Amino acid sequence: MCTEDQPCYKTFSFRVKDAKGLVVLGNGVNTVWNYANEVSGKSAQRGRRWVTKKQLRDLTKGSSKELGLPSQVIQEVIDEFIDKRAQAGKPRLRWRASRGPRRALGWIPFTNQDIEIEGSVVSLRGRKFRLWKHRQIDGRIKSGNFSQDARGRWYCNIVCEVARSTTNRTAVVGFDLGHKTLAKGSDGTELEQARFYRDMEKKLADAERRGKTRLVKTINAKVKNRRKDTFHKFTREVVDRSGAVFVGNISSAWQVASGNGKATHDASWSMLRSFFGYKCDHAGVAFAEVNEAYTTQTCSCCKALTRPKGEQDLDIRQWTCCECGAEHDRDRNAATNIARLGCEALGLQWPRSPSVHAGEASRSVPGHPHDTAAKCIRRY
Repeated sequence: MCTEDQPCYKTFSFRVKDAKGLVVLGNGVNTVWNYANEVSGKSAQRGRRWVTKKQLRDLTKGSSKELGLPSQVIQEVIDEFIDKRAQAGKPRLRWRASRGPRRALGWIPFTNQDIEIEGSVVSLRGRKFRLWKHRQIDGRIKSGNFSQDARGRWYCNIVCEVARSTTNRTAVVGFDLGHKTLAKGSDGTELEQARFYRDMEKKLADAERRGKTRLVKTINAKVKNRRKDTFHKFTREVVDRSGAVFVGNISSAWQVASGNGKATHDASWSMLRSFFGYKCDHAGVAFAEVNEAYTTQTCSCCKALTRPKGEQDLDIRQWTCCECGAEHDRDRNAATNIARLGCEALGLQWPRSPSVHAGEASRSVPGHPHDTAAKCIRRY
């Protein structure tokens, strides 16, 4: 969970109307990237020391006019190349092709000193581009880029530093992620089974067989947009009424390996967790991913490790605790345990009432510090 003194960033994305001029700039960016890539590779062949950021900047000095790129954009491309090279741990990265089937999607980085925004027009060092500006930009502009999607559409993405909100809400909710129900909340909230890809699977297969490349890209974009729209609406509704949100850390890789590849990729649990994370960060709501081990088997009332257990009991959706006699819905019981473990991990007191599924929490000493399952693996 971020502290109040840490900056909070928000990205505003707008589609560009007149994008033809961006194609030329994008090709220039690819030229700078490939040149830096070639020089870096040759420097590694000559010795252990790779070419530095300052050396690459000196080598590209004066190329702005020939490439048709602002000098600040060239510097941003070099900075990004150095960062990606450090992450990859190798001197040479993938080439950015401007043509052919393996061409790289367009990308033009910039800083807050390179652009000016007046109404729905953005100016990049004198070059003006019109936007479909569907919302106002809040905060102080820090950086951004122009990016191209698979359909050839260009977008202007602007990163702004915004003020972090605060909240007095104390409602706590935990979510168990799965296939039958994509997300089941401890307060009864649920997101139905994901069928974003499944609903379009036949149309997509038919378009691929007929070789309709443009239609294939359109269908894939529609699947992606439907998923993002659903996740945005669901997470916004939850965050606006919650003081703390906790999500289980279900493993997508394990689910794919077990034979549920299509359903797992369609569910996109990582995207849902990401949406929860940044929305909670902006709203001042506590958020954490919680180790969900044994949350399905543990009774949320008496904490006895009863049933259901293993893959053989996956069909059991309702069960009764053999210790205290409490009746549980499988997913809601797991979500309640996730909420309790999240409270303990962040130092929030979980309500003691056995009948509570989603309760009020206050900043306090953890109720059960000896519970090793309350391991928070990521905090925002």
